[in-house]
Amino acid sequence: MNTYNMGPSPHIRTSETVDKVMLDVIIALIPALIMSVYVFKLRALIVTAVSVIFCMLTEFLFNKIRNKECTLHDKSAIVTGILFAFVIPVDMSLPFVAIGAFVSIALGKMIFGGLGGNVFNPALVGRAFIQASWPVAITTFTLDGVAGATMLDAMKRNLPVSERLIGEGNMYVQALIGKMGGCLGETSAIALLLGGAYLIYKKQIDWKMPAVIIGTVAVITGLFGADPVMQVISGGLLLGAFFMATDMVTSPATQKGKLIYAFGIGFLISMIRMKGGYPEGTAFSILIMNGVVPLINRYTMPKKFGEVKANGKK
Repeated sequence: MNTYNMGPSPHIRTSETVDKVMLDVIIALIPALIMSVYVFKLRALIVTAVSVIFCMLTEFLFNKIRNKECTLHDKSAIVTGILFAFVIPVDMSLPFVAIGAFVSIALGKMIFGGLGGNVFNPALVGRAFIQASWPVAITTFTLDGVAGATMLDAMKRNLPVSERLIGEGNMYVQALIGKMGGCLGETSAIALLLGGAYLIYKKQIDWKMPAVIIGTVAVITGLFGADPVMQVISGGLLLGAFFMATDMVTSPATQKGKLIYAFGIGFLISMIRMKGGYPEGTAFSILIMNGVVPLINRYTMPKKFGEVKANGKK
């Protein structure tokens, strides 16, 4: 009689690996990187390079100190470096960029044990740290060397179009192209939509999550009398919806949970933008909902087969 040995679960085998997933994310971010260079010139590449280098260096040093195997091959540090660069102004001082990249990996990822153990999106942890430490540095935006308010800030403060930090021409076209002030990688709606479409095509993200986030923001801000189109295509909404909220580590495990999570993000973004003192709200909304994920998982996870509850009922 033949004896078959079975190893521990899971028993599903797939060719999908972490480094392949991260490579797809990097590819999806390339259009936004190209547009950032078009808008902000060589400085965009410099900021991105500094961020990526310090993210990789931080992860390498943490693994070295803890006598762990080097994990740079999974490319997650590269993704974090690009995303952190994308959520800060292009003219931010390079030492601040390096510190933010260090915090993204050290406090956002490695302190939890590395990839898969982190509770919060690492790049947004770095951004929150910089915003708390140097708020002026992260809210000073320029376009063609001229500093001014972002589109969301201008709309919130009812500034005339001429004072908005946006290129000449139709503001919707400029927002789609990315010829407007803002964080390095969030200005071009077209580039972000292309990247998001690529991730959906490669089945790396579920289209329903970004759709619920974007739809919620459009509806709620519209009900408050804001321009829902500009609320969607300006600011960090598209970058957050496609590339950060969908992070498989920090988002819920169940389909029902993902929809609750996505709605929560969209609702918080809308409330911060419409009723808060800050014109943006994507980063903090995602971080807040990251913290709620364990609770969402607890109440949306299906029962185990044959599980008996405390009252004796199945």
